[in-house]
Amino acid sequence: MTFFGDIEKLKALKNKLKMQELPVVIECFDISHISGTAMVASMVQFRNALPDKNNYRRYKIKTVEGIDDFASIAEVVRRRYSRLIYENAELPDLVLIDGGIGQLNAATAELKKLNVGIPTISIAKRFEEIYVPGAEEPLILSRKSKALKLLQQVRDEAHRFAIAYNRLLRKKELLK
Repeated sequence: MTFFGDIEKLKALKNKLKMQELPVVIECFDISHISGTAMVASMVQFRNALPDKNNYRRYKIKTVEGIDDFASIAEVVRRRYSRLIYENAELPDLVLIDGGIGQLNAATAELKKLNVGIPTISIAKRFEEIYVPGAEEPLILSRKSKALKLLQQVRDEAHRFAIAYNRLLRKKELLK
């Protein structure tokens, strides 16, 4: 089975981000809460630009008090990659964070502490800006860009998965 159209998206993303290797495995993190309640995170994985639902993960935020998306992203990135390192498991080719420069900095700081060199970027919803560590300005991709479409698809799936988990926990709480 071939994924021609999807491979084209991966090639476009590789070129736009000036990556050495094709980002075959992309993992994306998102945080979801309502005024700080039922604070959760999601991690979705795309393989060959397609959702790999067997590798989706959801997290209850354990160490963060109040509303702090930066600390929440840091917690789940630390938990995810500490575990993969411990299990000697495959690391992704690219990490995508739903958010701006603050969320990106929180994630990259955790990866640095773990001594993990995974390329990491973030995408901010309002103007669809792509933040890249060390870049002075965000990367703005054409709305028609295959690379942007792929990043949006991955981000939107992480967002959907996080909201679904948040709703599930709030529903369980109501039923108590």
